[in-house]
Amino acid sequence: MADWNAALYRQFEQERTRPAQELLNRVTLGNPRAIVDLGCGPGNSTELLVQRFPKAEVLGLDTSDDMLASARARLPGCRFIKADIAAWQPDQAPDLLYANAALQWVPDHARLFPHLLSLLAAGGCLAIQMPDNLDEPSHRLMRAVAAQGPWASLIGDAGAKRAKRQPATAYYDLLARAAEIDIWQTTYHHLMPSAEAIVSWVRATGLRPFLDPLPPEMQSDFLTAYQREIEAAYPPHADGMRLLAFPRLFIVARRKR
Repeated sequence: MADWNAALYRQFEQERTRPAQELLNRVTLGNPRAIVDLGCGPGNSTELLVQRFPKAEVLGLDTSDDMLASARARLPGCRFIKADIAAWQPDQAPDLLYANAALQWVPDHARLFPHLLSLLAAGGCLAIQMPDNLDEPSHRLMRAVAAQGPWASLIGDAGAKRAKRQPATAYYDLLARAAEIDIWQTTYHHLMPSAEAIVSWVRATGLRPFLDPLPPEMQSDFLTAYQREIEAAYPPHADGMRLLAFPRLFIVARRKR
């Protein structure tokens, strides 16, 4: 895929940071020495880690040059590196591996999750938050519009860009033998002023695999068709606002000593 757009992602930074904070609230560690933000994005989640654990060494990693540039500008005192989560190896066993809205883009969770847990120091935490919204209208309509238009052959199976989703029970079973697990789901209802705003939200993330294969003029046509469907799927409420339902899955796994 093309590089991420940090500025577009930050348009809804407050809403995107809320689940990151709520994930961190459930992490119970005293004085971690080494923390890694897996898929740090523009540094909003890394900033939470620095504020919560000011004495820790915090490393952020991402595959996006634009996201990393934004993170470095935001937190010049932190170290950020370009790396693939699936292949990365730490120099020392971290006390906290923190992944906010990142692992849905990394394949083979059956291998990945136990692998990440194994990288931790004894008693360390693997904290994960992932969108669980593939069945929401926002994402069902991406796939429907992609399949119906003149762009279908160019887009192909864009949904395969995201890792195959597992139920919460499957993730529990992947980690439970080696960790104490706290796992839960939350559905946020984000207030959005228009259908266009909803499209802007998902354009920064879920829509990327659908738009990247298309030439600019076809991207515009796709977005017009998609927004028309979003307009109908998310009607205005009594105050004119639209509610974007956004389910998310949270996992905090503390490695057994």
